[in-house]
Amino acid sequence: MPRRLEAASTKRDRAYGQTLTYSPKVFLPVTNLCRNVCSYCAFRRSPGQPGAQTMTREQVLAALDQASAFGCIEALLCLGDTPETGFPAYQRLLESWGFDSTVSYLEWIAHQAIERGLLPHTNAGILSSEAMARLRRCNVSLGLMLESNSDRLCEPGMPHHSAPDKRPALRRHMIAEAGRLMIPFTSGILVGFGETKGERVEAIDALAALHDQHGHLQEVIVQPFRAHAGTKMRAHPGAIDPDLLETIALARMRLPASISIQSPPNLAPGAVEALIEAGINDFGGISPVTPDFINPGYPWPVIDALAARCAAQGKTLRPRLPVYERYRLEGGWIDERLIEPARQCALALEAA
Repeated sequence: MPRRLEAASTKRDRAYGQTLTYSPKVFLPVTNLCRNVCSYCAFRRSPGQPGAQTMTREQVLAALDQASAFGCIEALLCLGDTPETGFPAYQRLLESWGFDSTVSYLEWIAHQAIERGLLPHTNAGILSSEAMARLRRCNVSLGLMLESNSDRLCEPGMPHHSAPDKRPALRRHMIAEAGRLMIPFTSGILVGFGETKGERVEAIDALAALHDQHGHLQEVIVQPFRAHAGTKMRAHPGAIDPDLLETIALARMRLPASISIQSPPNLAPGAVEALIEAGINDFGGISPVTPDFINPGYPWPVIDALAARCAAQGKTLRPRLPVYERYRLEGGWIDERLIEPARQCALALEAA
């Protein structure tokens, strides 16, 4: 094992022992309408495009009921950035359902999830402080990928040029605001979509600085870029394993040990053992009931098979909540109305 990966793996073991974790989730693609046009995204649509959709209330409830029946713990609410600012028809649709904004709809969905024994985690792109404060009352955690800290990737011809909400300063500001609001938070970086090694380090260090200020980053995702048909970057080679593994190790070594390092196993299905060697302690959300809508064509692993691969590496795979234990138990990090639902979910995992 290369020395850097060995050091990262050792640091992980000292902090987390021989346990690796994942979150059993249902993935709710609330809407794929998005005002940004990233060169690589297979998820976003504009109104009228084939595949454009906003989940109806009935679809949401059906998915939540199925998730509850399958023992899911996390309800991941995922959607495009501020769709009502770009698409008046979407705003009219929400109003016809009785909601004045996306945030109002997300609040309703979150409460429906809680009623069914699920803990909501929302990734809604750029949100105002007011919106985050509202969602904090019904979500145990929120998320926003930094992806990159490079303004270069926003220049003409680069992946984020037509994505105003991907400007690094804007995303850093929201992550900082979440910290000031004491919201347990997930962020991460994207590897292999045109960034340099130096830019990866800059992104990791930017997240470290934000956490140093506010202490709210419970996990950082190191996500490999995968090309998708129908996008401008469909022929891009994407992340190669050495770059991905080195970046995981860098994140493990440069971030505090208290921050979980996560990398999705469905995006590196042949490299699970290598991900473990590089220093991850978490695989993120894995769903028994819904696909990865952001990365179509990359199915989640079967949990029993993943657990067996972990065991072959001397590790035990365990489910976890979408809010990490220290944030659940330490006062002030989650709304008081969520303390008992989170406690019940923790008891259910212990009994399973």
